[in-house]
Amino acid sequence: MELTWSEADIAFRDEVRRFLDEKLTPDLRRAGRLMTSVYADHEASLKWQRILHERGWAAPAWPVEYGGCDWTLTQHYIFNRECTLAGAPSLSPMGIKMVAHALIAFGTKEQKDYFLPRILTGEVFFCQGYSEPEAGSDLAALSMAAVDDGDHLVCTGSKIWTTHAREANWMFALVRTSRTAKKQQGITFLLIDMTSPGIEIRPLVMTSGEEVQNQVFFDHVRVPKSNVVGRIDEGWAVAKYLLEFERGGTAYSPALQVMAENIAAVAAEQPGPLGGRLLDDPAFARKLADARIRTEVLEILEYRILAGVAEGRNPGPASSMLKVLGTELSQTLTELAMEAAGPRGRVYQPHATAPGGPVADYQPPPDGYVSGEPWQAVAPLRYLNDRAGSIYAGSNEIQRNILAKAALGL
Repeated sequence: MELTWSEADIAFRDEVRRFLDEKLTPDLRRAGRLMTSVYADHEASLKWQRILHERGWAAPAWPVEYGGCDWTLTQHYIFNRECTLAGAPSLSPMGIKMVAHALIAFGTKEQKDYFLPRILTGEVFFCQGYSEPEAGSDLAALSMAAVDDGDHLVCTGSKIWTTHAREANWMFALVRTSRTAKKQQGITFLLIDMTSPGIEIRPLVMTSGEEVQNQVFFDHVRVPKSNVVGRIDEGWAVAKYLLEFERGGTAYSPALQVMAENIAAVAAEQPGPLGGRLLDDPAFARKLADARIRTEVLEILEYRILAGVAEGRNPGPASSMLKVLGTELSQTLTELAMEAAGPRGRVYQPHATAPGGPVADYQPPPDGYVSGEPWQAVAPLRYLNDRAGSIYAGSNEIQRNILAKAALGL
């Protein structure tokens, strides 16, 4: 695997930098720089997606015939890293990075023709209906019923931890269409119009105070069978394929490297516990060095896996490895950021950040006062939100079980 950038790669990097310099407005940069989780401010994210779509760069990992880019592995990496360095807000992964791949692999022509162009423009905004109160990491235990009624499936039940359900106009969901001895059978992958009668959304308040996740209730919601992706009762295969993209279809390392570099920069200015700079404190410096080394190892692993994705192969069980390493490294770095932020990092001041959703029951100071720098306001919220990283998309314990079985044959 060649790791040296060619002249063409450097020219592409410069092209991306020029584009970012021109199109990233101050408000978009602020939304990216002050994100408190993996989700950017919703309006800023959609605005940035429209700008990228106009340039043809909203979904570079898609096949070219559907609006993707004929980029090399290195170009994908360069683009991701330069966007992170420039402070671009993230795009919601639910449509572009997740359900779109399921539609491309399993969808009908009519489904592709309708949804894919609208996902690119943001006209269709998806949320994910997987987890239920009694089915989280053990997703196959889901019980939300979808009863056959002629040309429709009638859905009754609930989904939980549904990110941006209030903003979404469509949901991709797993529903129970039959019961068999094997719980993975009898599950159907379904696209649900969120404006359908019988849907109720209740926000959930996270430990950070943000209302990004929700619980969604379905009371005899009628969904046309034409919205089934794949075949009825065979949705588990679609879900497994999509989960591999959710867990390992993108690169963690560029954002983690930028985070580590930022922590090193502020630690060079912050006082340490024994006097002098925090960066000179042996304990802190050792932890930061370990995290940076692990991030570089992760980067090489991502090169290998993304190379396969670029050639049309799905990530397979290696996506579980990336998910474990990426989320645990992110948690380590948010802990270091809290340490670098010091006492001012303990102040709850979301008005100085750009959260991914409304903040419940919070009144900012009338004069907008912020204790410390904005990054110190972001640190505690990011720390709290990142605790969920090792749980969502399948807990890391489950991912280790998958690796033990699929990769090690245990």
